[in-house]
Amino acid sequence: GDGGEGSAAAAGEIRRSGNGPDPDQAEALLKAATELEDYTDKAQAQKRIALTEQGIAELLDNVRGAVEVAYPNGLPDWDLAKVSLEDSMLGLKDTPIGAALLDKASTSLWVAGKEFERGQLISDRLGKNEKTRVVAKLQKDGDGPPTREPIVRDDERQAMLEYHHKRQEDLKRLAENDEDEYMNSAWADPKNMKRDLQGL
Repeated sequence: GDGGEGSAAAAGEIRRSGNGPDPDQAEALLKAATELEDYTDKAQAQKRIALTEQGIAELLDNVRGAVEVAYPNGLPDWDLAKVSLEDSMLGLKDTPIGAALLDKASTSLWVAGKEFERGQLISDRLGKNEKTRVVAKLQKDGDGPPTREPIVRDDERQAMLEYHHKRQEDLKRLAENDEDEYMNSAWADPKNMKRDLQGL
């Protein structure tokens, strides 16, 4: 020993080499991470599937297990995966990911531009109608109200622009036609009624 990588490997320490786990283990890691991501996706709310702490904890345990199988000697202390899985995200506060994390002690719930008081039930403010759809947002305390949802979604806005453009083209085409062109139509003939009454 000169204290290089050979002695570190012999001592059981892990050095980041850039090599990933075996393909089977990588697939298991990806599967566990995808299941967790799918469970917490906003599409679940649209399907009316509620998130539970127990469900998230089980899926996090699956990710931890997959990491332990893929890296049997463990990960280095500075590895973000290890920090986030062991420290419940608290160790990520000083990382770029940490800016997006919210601490439950200093987070407030906003609905319709109004902040909910801690401990207040949603039904106290919005009623007990189960069919009511509410968009709620979490915001750090002291940051003020979150940005509002756009009134018109992007796909609706695009459809409106297409309709407006088509309408403008139709009006332009009509304006280019001769203004008296309708006079040649049968319904605009002033003698048509007289001929009908006389049976001609």
